[in-house]
Amino acid sequence: MQQSELDADAPGNLVAYGRESYYKPEPLPPSGGLALDDEFYETLADATFWLGKLSGVSRELDFPPVLYTSLLRKEAMESAEIEGADVDYDALYSLETRTFDEGRDEPNETTAVAETKDTREVRNYETAVEDGIDALDHGEALTVELLHDLHETLLTGVPDDRVDTDTVGAYKSKPNYLGDFLPPVPGAVEDLMDGLFTYYRTGGSYHPLVDVALFHYQFETIHPYGDGNGRLGRLLVTLQLYDADLLERPNLYLSEYFNRNKAAYVERMESVRFHGAWEPWLSFFVEGIARQARESVERTLALADLRRDYEAEYGGKSYTKNRLAVTLFERPYVTSKTVQRLFDVEQPTASRAINELVDDGVLEEVPRHGRNKEYRAREIFEILEQPPQTY
Repeated sequence: MQQSELDADAPGNLVAYGRESYYKPEPLPPSGGLALDDEFYETLADATFWLGKLSGVSRELDFPPVLYTSLLRKEAMESAEIEGADVDYDALYSLETRTFDEGRDEPNETTAVAETKDTREVRNYETAVEDGIDALDHGEALTVELLHDLHETLLTGVPDDRVDTDTVGAYKSKPNYLGDFLPPVPGAVEDLMDGLFTYYRTGGSYHPLVDVALFHYQFETIHPYGDGNGRLGRLLVTLQLYDADLLERPNLYLSEYFNRNKAAYVERMESVRFHGAWEPWLSFFVEGIARQARESVERTLALADLRRDYEAEYGGKSYTKNRLAVTLFERPYVTSKTVQRLFDVEQPTASRAINELVDDGVLEEVPRHGRNKEYRAREIFEILEQPPQTY
């Protein structure tokens, strides 16, 4: 990378580093200000509206936590997929169900053998989001120390061939590259991150969504860790929205938008670094918030409608089939053993209830070679797995 590649408006400069040069971003806020037009403010208003709608739905609906967990899980899966993971809902819920069937809170050694490196990454992401939310709920602030803890959670237990760093829970100790782009080297990271968190702690300079977008750009440009920067950066978006009271629960899956617009995501960030083109990046980011908040609202309402339908058809009766149908909104993936444990019934009763719901189209068998039969709530998973409907 040559200094001549940077425009005069670039919000950073190249610093000599041996025979190379690394990019050192200027501190936030952008020194030249932002030229945000009416179209941008319309997008910003749209994003704010849908975030408000999502928070309202989250407060008003008496939803079991598992449904919000499912939407958090969707974010975790999309984030892992960006990093090359290949995992689906079935693998995650299968592991969770077998753990429940064994009467455990966490997989034992036998169950964990079936856990893939991809499912571990997704589970780590879920845990990190939950830990971050819990910390904020207990009055902690978003700090570098919390960031280190979350980074350690993200990478713990992930196989060596999926972790490209020796420093877990700490800033990088060796330079890392993004293609030909060399982010700040280890010796420059601490000051840059301290400056970034100072900007965050002092409340920023713009609308909260603009500041979150600025923070995300700066974090990914600093690239402070040896690995896991993408996952941690996306996770921080959720935590910052929650911290700003723009999210009631962690049920916004922005990674879906980034995953489906990877080229634009990279191009908009590079345009900021090299040319100071802040406005296209901010528009892209805020539009993603608006779209994904609307997606989350519509999925949540669809799940609520389906739950009401099941309550009307199966609720109020003590038959195991009926009790299982309405319980699917708490545990949408089951085996015969699951039903036995949930309702304290014998195996023939559990199997009969499952088979009757299969006949009703409520449950469907999930092919699992060499395992006990597993079933999932067909219509619930159709809602969770459907591609974006608003774009």
